[in-house]
Amino acid sequence: MNLAIIKYNAGNIQSVLNALERLGYKAEVTDDPEKIKAADKVIFPGVGEASSAMRSLKENNLHTVIKELKQPVLGICVGMQLLCTHSEENNIDCLGIVPVQVKKFDTAAFSTGAILKVPQIGWNRIYNLRSSLFEKVADNSFIYNVHSYYAEDSAYTIASCNYGIEYAAAIKKDNFYGVQFHTEKSAETGDQILQNFILNV
Repeated sequence: MNLAIIKYNAGNIQSVLNALERLGYKAEVTDDPEKIKAADKVIFPGVGEASSAMRSLKENNLHTVIKELKQPVLGICVGMQLLCTHSEENNIDCLGIVPVQVKKFDTAAFSTGAILKVPQIGWNRIYNLRSSLFEKVADNSFIYNVHSYYAEDSAYTIASCNYGIEYAAAIKKDNFYGVQFHTEKSAETGDQILQNFILNV
């Protein structure tokens, strides 16, 4: 299995590499378009801020490369958000692969009685799982989050989460998958999802 992790200045690359090694897989960290295109599966991690991440992708023309990929691609956290159309984080246009808007958690819009801090940091549950990405993952499994922005719920949602409001914990369009939470920090659930991405999608 030829796995590529996209190298750019917003990737939480080492923790993803560690998770893959724990599962018995090796991946190449690369910003080489030809190596990315040749991979069997591509992981697109991300931490930090959306506009600087998009800037970094454009510096190496990776924004174009990603949009042209035909093999399965998994965006993680900011990587997932960058797959979407637009982010409210510094009002930035993203890759536009999945026609979904990324918005900031608004505590004023949270359901009545919800006293929650932004960013969401820590464990939460995912539910309404509907993809082979979640094979052997039970509804209401715990996953680990660190984020202030979220992808709106839509027809492309394949898992949901609730933090004051319901939002997309995971999305899918064609060969592109995205998870808002950090698989590499989500213990057995995260390991299973990474395994499923490598073997089942």
